[in-house]
Amino acid sequence: MQFSPSRSAAIAQLEQFVPRAGSAYANSRNHDDGVERQNVSRLSPWLHAGVIGEAEVIAATLSQHNAAAAETFIAEVFWRIYFKGYLEQRPGIWRAYCEGRDAAFSRLESNAGRRAAYNQAVEGRTGIAAFDHWAHELVEAGYLHNHARMWFASIWIFTLKLDWELGADFFLRHLVDGDAASNTLSWRWVGGLHTKGKTYLARADNIARYTSRHPDGPLAAPGLADEAPPLDEANEHARVTLSLPDSLDGAAVSAPYALILHDEAASHVPLDLPLDRLAPPALVLCAARPDARSPKATAPEPLRFAQDAVRAGMSDAAGAYGCAAREWGAQDSLEALLADAGISHVLVPFLPTGWTRDALLPQLSALIDSKRVTIVLGGLDRASWPHAKAGFFGVKKQIDAIVRELGLG
Repeated sequence: MQFSPSRSAAIAQLEQFVPRAGSAYANSRNHDDGVERQNVSRLSPWLHAGVIGEAEVIAATLSQHNAAAAETFIAEVFWRIYFKGYLEQRPGIWRAYCEGRDAAFSRLESNAGRRAAYNQAVEGRTGIAAFDHWAHELVEAGYLHNHARMWFASIWIFTLKLDWELGADFFLRHLVDGDAASNTLSWRWVGGLHTKGKTYLARADNIARYTSRHPDGPLAAPGLADEAPPLDEANEHARVTLSLPDSLDGAAVSAPYALILHDEAASHVPLDLPLDRLAPPALVLCAARPDARSPKATAPEPLRFAQDAVRAGMSDAAGAYGCAAREWGAQDSLEALLADAGISHVLVPFLPTGWTRDALLPQLSALIDSKRVTIVLGGLDRASWPHAKAGFFGVKKQIDAIVRELGLG
């Protein structure tokens, strides 16, 4: 399927899936049924882009299912939130990944054998039928089932013995829902770096079982590694104090102001700006930066989705607020755009650790230093991230309380 970047498409997909978000999802979610799969939500592209919010998804789910029936699906939604909160408290992991990725690419240039192995993997020419199928699907569709992502990463690391950072980069450049936190930490989990010593070993029988309903299945995976020794790394990535912006207060925003929409906050709707206490923005800026995902080229499908999602969000917000709209391109001066509009203050949805922050922060830093930036963070992230200190269980045991606190169901 090709993902439409509009909010209406996201809502339509949510409404189509929600009736199956209870036991039907719990019983079938691990099966990779091919590109037209109906057993999973396929909401992640819109969630990553902030076209819809996790709170909306949870509320819609609990409007049709009780908490016990929807427990598995809601936990999956909270995994996304957990990964974000975990990486916020360990930003060194992202820096180490970027450095490791760049070093791994440099090693490819000087090692013909490793370069050939890498090219065979990304081009789907390894001879492992299941892996090669997923490599082609990823490039062509911009999406993979979550179970396939785990199998793929395990084969990449333990059978093909390629650098995990190169695999994570391959995903990030091709996945429409490519997310710095979920992608990086999931690859680390498979390799035994996230939960120290715990790895994920892909097995041919498991792949065959869970691809039995695939149009081309069951997918064969001959010659897989029979052990998965955990990877190691020099740095421990100590946790830093979580610093969250204050709750949005109308008095903290200087009017007029510009609202900046970006790759992880493409729509104004999930922001739920308190317009009873806050003037609407005078300008909406579109700041799409999908090409910042990697030093290599981002694939056409995620590039298209991200750019169109933020542009559509800009148009929708300008219409909703009755204000002007402009694109803030990577080569444009933010200060100049604001000066042209007679605006000095900006309101920015939270920039999570990762490539979105890396791309936008350099020009925002001066405004932050001069206290001309107000950062918006949603209530679900604010309530959940402090519990993402270690493993997922710290967040999972708070899910019911958080859902009640925020009135989501």
